Amino acid sequence: MNGVIELGYLGIEATDIPAWERFALDQLGLQRGDGAAQGTLALRIDDRAQRLVIEPGPADDMAFAGYDCGDDRALEVLVETLRTEGLEVEACTDDLAARRRVRRLFATRDPAGNRIELYVDLARAATPFHSDLVPSGFFTSDGGLGHTFLPHGDRQAMVDFYAGLGFRISDYIREEVAPGMVVDGAFMHCNGRHHTIAFAAFPSPKKLHHLMLQANDRIDVGRAHDRVLAAHTPLSATLGMHPNDLMFSFYVVTPSGFSIEFGSGGRQIEDDASWEVVTYDCLSLWGHKPPAQLVAALS
Repeated sequence: MNGVIELGYLGIEATDIPAWERFALDQLGLQRGDGAAQGTLALRIDDRAQRLVIEPGPADDMAFAGYDCGDDRALEVLVETLRTEGLEVEACTDDLAARRRVRRLFATRDPAGNRIELYVDLARAATPFHSDLVPSGFFTSDGGLGHTFLPHGDRQAMVDFYAGLGFRISDYIREEVAPGMVVDGAFMHCNGRHHTIAFAAFPSPKKLHHLMLQANDRIDVGRAHDRVLAAHTPLSATLGMHPNDLMFSFYVVTPSGFSIEFGSGGRQIEDDASWEVVTYDCLSLWGHKPPAQLVAALS
């Protein structure tokens, strides 16, 4: 099946680049990438030249998401398919492709207006990835950067669009999180990672609710949790585990106001043919509580 094979990189427009640098390097254990434009912060989690790109700007939100198409033929087929379906797909300049550290680059928009970039050949870094703070490293393998969770009023429109990029449904979660407020989430995958993208209709000031980064060892999750607390960086959810991907994780608020889920141990989908799509009735098996709720329970 033609389509994207992973979330390769994510771009963030941020008002405070130095705060992002301190947060990403000193608390999360990411590594600075080389060759970024003046004023831009490139970040690594593996052998690729960059996985996160923090650019200066007023939005404090996701600016673009880059999806790897695997090879030229798959990229060309996907672009042609999208254009046939009436979507506008831009052939990006060589200069922009160079800034993204890819060989070929196209761009379109999803139903929420998010900029979606389709590429081949994300450059490898000149040196191996190394983090003293996350010695186990991050899980990317065939799973890419991680996953994103995008709030949008028309969940089905998002599901249909990303299905057109090659995503398949993993499962659903439906839970009433407050009286009259139901989170009805759809989770989709494009490789072995349980989900690379998820959507739900709920009010949000941000286009991006959270980005998930997956360490290879739970010990590194606990140590990152300690560093975040020591730095007095606010959590948006305590340690916990989701029922669908079984990710052991916590959520921390970034300098731009959305969250990063920092986790380990996520479930893999080995075989689409035997995978059973189910609907869960809770967002978390345990934990993932608002910090204020935990403080109240301990008072």
